[in-house]
Amino acid sequence: MKQVVKFVYDFRLGINIPQFDKDWEEYSTLEQSYIIDRWEQERAKIPDRIKLVEKEIMEKQELMFEMSFEEYCKVHEEIVDKASVINELNIWFRTQGEVTE
Repeated sequence: MKQVVKFVYDFRLGINIPQFDKDWEEYSTLEQSYIIDRWEQERAKIPDRIKLVEKEIMEKQELMFEMSFEEYCKVHEEIVDKASVINELNIWFRTQGEVTE
């Protein structure tokens, strides 16, 4: 089957996410099944990606004790951004497709 939906790599999240060009109900049941299968492959990568981002956060937190206030503020901002990535990944992880008729 030809590619029904493009899965595009999101550099911030570190995963491929679907880019739909029409509403879900407009895809045939066969197309929906294909998209769901492809999404499940990507979705399975999310827990490992979250663990990696959590590790990056912990490494940054350890460094914060040895920094000037200015550096501390910069690293804190980076940690907040990484926490936001984890939040978005959790939202994507809970996103499950369902074939409609």
